[in-house]
Amino acid sequence: MNYYGAKQLSESFLTVRKNTITIAEEIPEEQYGFRTAPDARTIAQTLVHMTLALRLPEHIHATLKLKSLDGFDFPGFFVPLMAEEQKPRTKLEILTTLTEQGNHFAHFLGSLSEEFLAEHVSFPAGMNPPSKSRFEMLLGVKEHEMHHRAQLMMMQRMVGIVPHLTRQMNERIASMMAQRTATA
Repeated sequence: MNYYGAKQLSESFLTVRKNTITIAEEIPEEQYGFRTAPDARTIAQTLVHMTLALRLPEHIHATLKLKSLDGFDFPGFFVPLMAEEQKPRTKLEILTTLTEQGNHFAHFLGSLSEEFLAEHVSFPAGMNPPSKSRFEMLLGVKEHEMHHRAQLMMMQRMVGIVPHLTRQMNERIASMMAQRTATA
């Protein structure tokens, strides 16, 4: 019995994407060019990267249905995406793509069978581990987004915005403290 399957994978990805979109909405467009260091992605490039990154797992698991990554041309796949990240986009274009691509990918995740998610994909020789289940690989997509979302939250702080998740947590703590004081 599997307690976490395609439906939960899809729903949890959408929750993460929803929080990414909230961050993207809260950052003013004039701050989208902000970068933390000369060789780091801008806010806009980070958001675009998060949408483009979905293409790899979909290509591997949906289009090609690969059972081995041995011989897969990673540079050939990533070089055009890296060039795509550099193209200027408006805030509206980025938000639209985040929403559309997020919904598309979540639909893909929700359509997967337990058997498909259980299949193992082998990695090129010398990699450790030598394989992973499709489930673990697809769960990694959410982890990747959360990694970049954390970067965006730090960038929000650097441009003077308290992230919405922090504001929500502070509100819950204040409410609990007020209840505690009221019952004391």
